[in-house]
Parts: sequence; structure tokens; C-alpha cells
Amino acid sequence: MGKEENSNNEKTDERLEQYTQSENLTHRMGQIKHKIMVLSGKGGVGKSTVAVNVAVALAMNGKKVGILDTDFHGPSIPTLLNLGNARPSSDGTSILPVNFVEGIKVMSIGFLLPNQDDAVIWRGPMKMNVIKQLLSEVNWGELDYLVIDFPPGTGDEPLSVAQLIPDSDGAIIVTTPQDLSTNDVRKCINFCRQVNVPVLGVIENMSGLVCPHCGNIVDIFKKGGGETMAKQMNVPFLGSIPIEPMIVEASDMGKPFVYHYSKTAAAQSFEKAVEPILDIKEKEKPLSKNVPDVNKSDTALRIAVPVVQDRLSPHFGHCETFVFFDIDVENKKILHTESVTAPPHEPGLLPTWLHERKTDVILAGGMGQRAQGLFEEKGIRVLIGAPSDTPQSIVENYLNGSLQLGENICDH
Repeated sequence: MGKEENSNNEKTDERLEQYTQSENLTHRMGQIKHKIMVLSGKGGVGKSTVAVNVAVALAMNGKKVGILDTDFHGPSIPTLLNLGNARPSSDGTSILPVNFVEGIKVMSIGFLLPNQDDAVIWRGPMKMNVIKQLLSEVNWGELDYLVIDFPPGTGDEPLSVAQLIPDSDGAIIVTTPQDLSTNDVRKCINFCRQVNVPVLGVIENMSGLVCPHCGNIVDIFKKGGGETMAKQMNVPFLGSIPIEPMIVEASDMGKPFVYHYSKTAAAQSFEKAVEPILDIKEKEKPLSKNVPDVNKSDTALRIAVPVVQDRLSPHFGHCETFVFFDIDVENKKILHTESVTAPPHEPGLLPTWLHERKTDVILAGGMGQRAQGLFEEKGIRVLIGAPSDTPQSIVENYLNGSLQLGENICDH
């Protein structure tokens, strides 16, 4: 085998790996209703503490929540949840996040370091690749919310996630009241606008010290700077969190403050701050369980069904053959059937191959969102969730209107 052939094989393997990882990413994120980024333009504002307590407050409202810690240089989430010695497991094909308590799953780069004191010295491309792996290879399952904690600033990590999850619900921006912090947070808001990430709101942390003796609040960092800045930047203000000495104690012990000290003013401020997050409407799913009618304007239609062992292939990319059905639309009758061996499943090949064979509709069991988009670009309608049945039965049920589509069962 020559060097040129080896090089071509390596490029093909690389494209296939990128395509598969992209499909995994789409599938994993598709199981999560809401993706929330927690950002700050400045360090030391308690951003990770806010992220943990927001996530726990959501879970206290009965939501299934995941927490992803992407702060490679100072992962705080394991410490804040007393998970310093935890390690993720594997099911053989994906990484399983650590279960903190029922309803909360956690993943952090800190879990993957041999020693908590190890320094991570990575450039931008390496960070991008690891973030993509964390998003695509961690099996979160079905979640209501994924809260993603970032390092301070507007660097590689938030930019990577903004690119990898373009449909995120938006960002919570954390600041403290003083101008030194709010000036940097303005840049963070402008960053969100430039990368098309909605700003869900600003939380002003460390907004006054609650005296443990008398209960009065001392404004050691001023007060109201975050709220004023939010108004000036025309973004929502989610609330002020006072400094509570018990927050420090709870954080060092790995006990979520909002749960263990739920009656304090700070905990109630956290609960108030998540109310608009709980009100976020779920985006409409692109797939429907009801099959659309056959297009009455067509006089002829060609339907392709991916098949393995004479039945519908549950995963589109694993099919052995395609069965093509030529349809008389007016009379809803099958005119001709043809079985063709599937071509090699190389990235981007099937949309072109099926388009060349005049395909109008694909009836499939499961298919990734990216692949669906490629078929749409070719003018091919894709219907997902067809049952595992013979191709003939599936098409006949489709034509007579009795075919019911289920969920997209594709794993990648």
C-alpha cells in the first residue's frame, strides 16, 4: 500500500470520525430540553457557586438537571459538590456522568485529572476538541436542563460551546456590584450578542454582607451595580444574592447552600432568580408522530426505505440495502419496487446517491439531525420514527394514512 493510499485512508477515517462525533453531539443535545450557560467577564465573582445553586434550585423544582464544568484550569464543581474523589464510568460506548443526587448528573474535567493539583496547559484547539468530546460522548440521557459552567472571560471555552450548541437557551451572566466587575461583564454581554447567544439575565452576587449577629446588610462592595448595568445593557436582571458566611462554609463542605440553608435570604434569592429560567418555553420539536399527507400536487413519488435483514433498519447509517417504491400519488398505489445495495456509508455520500436516484421521501427509523439537514438541502423529505416492519407494510401504511411515527431512536 503506497503513501498516497495511506494518506487517503487516514483522511477518510478522520472525516468519518468527525461526522460520527457530530451525529453523537446532535443526538446527546437533542435529549436535553434546555441548555444554560453560566458566564462572567471577571474571575472571583462566585460564578461556579451560582451555577451549582441555580442547578440545585432547578432540581428542587422537580427538574432533571445536569452540570457540566468546562473550567479546565480551575474546575470548582467537584469541590462545591464534595465529589473530589469521584470518577465517571463507562457503558462501553459512552461516558456516564457522576450522579450527585437523584435528578442531578455532573461531569467535570476535574474528574479526569490524575491529581487535583495537576495543571492543565492546553491551547485553544485542544480545548475545543475536549469540549466537543464532553458534549458528544457523555451520555446525559434525557434532561430538562444542562447548566454549563465556564471559566471567567470570553475565551475558547464559551466560544466553543456557542459554536457547538447554536440552539442553547442562553446565558446567565454573574457579576458583583462594583464597577471593576460590571465593566468586564459588559464585555461578556457583548460577546454573547456577537455569537448569537441570548442573555437570560444578570445575577448580582455578593450584593451586601448579611451580618451573622444582627442580620443587617453591609454593602461592602456597594449595591445595585449589576442591576444598573443590566438596565443600561437592556438585559433582564434576575436578582441580587447577598454574601452569607454560611455560603462559604457550605461550599467548602460540598453542600449546596440553596438546599441546606433554604430559609436564608440568599437561598430564597437563588430560588427567585431561577423562576424566569423555569418559565423558558421548550423549543418545538422538528419531528412529529403523525405522518404528513402525501403531497397532492405530486403525480408521482419515489420513496426510499433503508433495510437490514428484510426489515426497516432502525439506524439509517447501518442499512444493507435501500428499497425504492415508485408511487402513483393520485390512486395511492405502488407501481414499482426496486431493491438496491447501499453504497459505502461515507460522510455526505448518501444524500447525493439518493438524490441521483430521484428520491422524494425517506421513511426511516432513526437519523441524526445533521444528516436530515443534508437531505433537506437535496429536496428530500425525511420522516423519522417508522416502526421495525417490512418495507412494503411501512409504505402501504404511509399511503393509507395509518402509519404512526415514534421517537427518533438513532444513537449517533
